[in-house]
Amino acid sequence: MSKEKLQDENLQKEEEIVEEKEQEVVTDEAEVETVTVENEFESLQTELAELKDKYARVHADFDNIKKRLEREKYTAVEYANEKFAKDMIPVMDALDGAMKSVETDGDKAELFDKLKEGIELTHKQFLTQLDKHGVTMVAHDEPFDPNIHNAVQTVDSEEVESGQIVQTFQTGYKYKNRPLREAMVIVAN
Repeated sequence: MSKEKLQDENLQKEEEIVEEKEQEVVTDEAEVETVTVENEFESLQTELAELKDKYARVHADFDNIKKRLEREKYTAVEYANEKFAKDMIPVMDALDGAMKSVETDGDKAELFDKLKEGIELTHKQFLTQLDKHGVTMVAHDEPFDPNIHNAVQTVDSEEVESGQIVQTFQTGYKYKNRPLREAMVIVAN
């Protein structure tokens, strides 16, 4: 064999070895790339599972808060008048006392005077409690206002200007600034 042929064979063997090494490197890189992609995929799956769990917990917490607020709102609405009701109890006690005082034997005139005084005090106490909760009487001396007065009759009057209230048939009441019941009045022509 000639020297050239031997060199060609050696060169060819070297090239084959280089190709094998390149294929091994490519295969190793592919394996490394596959391992990296698999690790990243597993990492993303774990993160997704954690986020799903976190979402489920936050959603459950939100539902629980929503239900609790609904219960609290219902309770607040249902018991909104509790303070008003408690404040009316002393008025009822005063009325009970007035009814019991009628049952006693005694001088009718004296009994009538005490009963009248008790009713006046109870009326005053009742108005005080109503006022405390924003319920006020429409004043009898207010100028005529169709929002709070209901003119049931008109009369000619020389004492009062036209459009002014002459007499009140039924007292009106307001809750804060909103009318609860209009006052029934007679208005001057």
